[in-house]
Amino acid sequence: MMEFLYFPEDKSLYIPAIISLIIFFAGALVAMYFFKKASKKEEEKWEKEFKNRNE
Repeated sequence: MMEFLYFPEDKSLYIPAIISLIIFFAGALVAMYFFKKASKKEEEKWEKEFKNRNE
């Protein structure tokens, strides 16, 4: 009935999938860190510029 699902008897076949999942998850965390850091820098720059215009 569900021939399209494949669950291997040898569970060692899951190891490459888990490793790639960990690598991509770590990459996503690093990218999020850099996006947040750049966003904070842009916010400070914008606030400084906005403050100068109001004075």
